[in-house]
Amino acid sequence: MALLSQDHIDAVRVKSAAGVRSAAEALHAIAQELGMRVAPAHDIADKRTPVDADGGILATEVFGWDTDERVWWRNSRIALDSPLTTACRFESQPFWVNANGFRTREPNAYLTSIDLSNFENRAMTWAAIGVPVHLPFGQIGAVSFNPLDRGKTDLSEEFELYSDALGLYARTFIATYVQVMGSAQALPSGSRLSKREVECLRWAAIGKTDMEISMIMSRSRATVRFHIHNAATKLNAVNRSQTVFKAAQLGYISLQK
Repeated sequence: MALLSQDHIDAVRVKSAAGVRSAAEALHAIAQELGMRVAPAHDIADKRTPVDADGGILATEVFGWDTDERVWWRNSRIALDSPLTTACRFESQPFWVNANGFRTREPNAYLTSIDLSNFENRAMTWAAIGVPVHLPFGQIGAVSFNPLDRGKTDLSEEFELYSDALGLYARTFIATYVQVMGSAQALPSGSRLSKREVECLRWAAIGKTDMEISMIMSRSRATVRFHIHNAATKLNAVNRSQTVFKAAQLGYISLQK
């Protein structure tokens, strides 16, 4: 199989927002020919997953992933808990992994310390070729190539034959996707906050705790936490402080006491 070619590289390169979907389809076709499925992430710290120009989720509409509860972009702990994302922080070259360990072309002692317990559940695959994509400003993307055959847990042959080519295609797709779609995805769709979410954040901005806010608003503490969590999800914030900061940036609240 003549896997590595300039035509393939050009096909997976995102040249415009309108071309995101065709580039994803090209990457999907390459993976399918090898009996694999693609799991892309343009930023392992971001809850969002790559989309096309119309907001269609590429993972489901192109790469064939189900919309069940275990999909990685709905798992709030995936960036911290998955052995694959952890490995992408310590490695810049392609690797392959299963429950028995990581394999790379050059030794990497950091990978041997990664916890692989309950591997299939935490990695959401039984084996994978992983490609870290280290981008400007410290952003880390990743593409995982997962075998369609659940019985296929040894990818040593595929790694030896195809990892360099898959690495090039993955890096080309993710890096150009980020260049083209970075400004378009500055905020996730559905980022409009509700009245209750704004009210909770206004009190949080002046230092009130969840319990204090619940007493002020005559709502349960769980309800307050629910509203703040929803606001964080809508604003793609990683914690309470960033949620307040982003809400202030968008004009929902003021940071002035």
